[in-house]
Amino acid sequence: MTGKEIVRRSLYFQTPPRLPRDFPEPYGSDFVFTGPEPNPDARAARGTDAWGCVWNSLGGMQLGEVVDHPIKTWDDFKALKIPDIENDAVWESAKKAREKNKDKYMIGNVTSLYERLHFLRGLENTWCDIREEPEKLSGLVGLLADLGVRSVRRLAACGADGIIMWDDWGLQDRLMISPDDWRALWKPAYRRVFDAAAAEGMDAWLHSCGYIADILDDLIEIGLKAVHMDQQENMGLARLGAFRGRLTFFSPVDIQKTMARGSEDEIRAYCREMAARLGAREGGFIPRWYTDPVGAGHTRRNINVMCEEFLKISEEMYGKEEGAPCG
Repeated sequence: MTGKEIVRRSLYFQTPPRLPRDFPEPYGSDFVFTGPEPNPDARAARGTDAWGCVWNSLGGMQLGEVVDHPIKTWDDFKALKIPDIENDAVWESAKKAREKNKDKYMIGNVTSLYERLHFLRGLENTWCDIREEPEKLSGLVGLLADLGVRSVRRLAACGADGIIMWDDWGLQDRLMISPDDWRALWKPAYRRVFDAAAAEGMDAWLHSCGYIADILDDLIEIGLKAVHMDQQENMGLARLGAFRGRLTFFSPVDIQKTMARGSEDEIRAYCREMAARLGAREGGFIPRWYTDPVGAGHTRRNINVMCEEFLKISEEMYGKEEGAPCG
């Protein structure tokens, strides 16, 4: 059975022969991530991106932050530069990724609906617009959703199995905005993109860090198959376990706490609690690693401990593995 098939079995709770995974070498991955190149939703360390957002970084991490936003006032909206995703050349890298990784589950990047918006408008302005300019804000969300739907169709033509957006919605203990405002302004846009993916036979994935438990039921309702969640301890595995069997968790050991500051035994124990609370033998849990370990303060030793413990758990659940993923 290919890695792609194993991932799909886990997503649909059809009992895979082992836990799917996304680990560094030598442990292997069932995934390949791709998208348009250049990526219109790229988050740079420094420089100006395709939308006109200016990025800078203090160093030590892969990502920077936007220090100059192109839509300072809504008068700037009409001059906004929108990346061209209809140029066939930008999709060549996705086509090549499929050709080189026929057996892997291929996830294609789609422009985010919240982070890209506040990169363009500024976070404080975005929050104020919810109250002061909701129609204009909704128009920009709609523009990003239109771009997302067109990207979905392009990714389907390249052979992608799923799509992913990258939107951190949470603070440490709550959403950044009220759940009701999220439902009014963003939920319909996510539904459009997820529906477009489903129409093409692709699965919808969302990366979102912070406290997002209050909108997980909504996301499941509109078709989310998997949440790419790097932090869990701010919500608690017991609370997240309420979504077990309805949503797949694509997650490492909590990157802020246990993975960064825990002992080896604490990491192993957390791996086991994750597998028990978030998934089942039928599926619903896919362990991964955090791909900026230096920025998060993860040692190679701790990464190895986590990967090896998840492999042990998989063998205990399913038996000895045959045909491990490569690359």
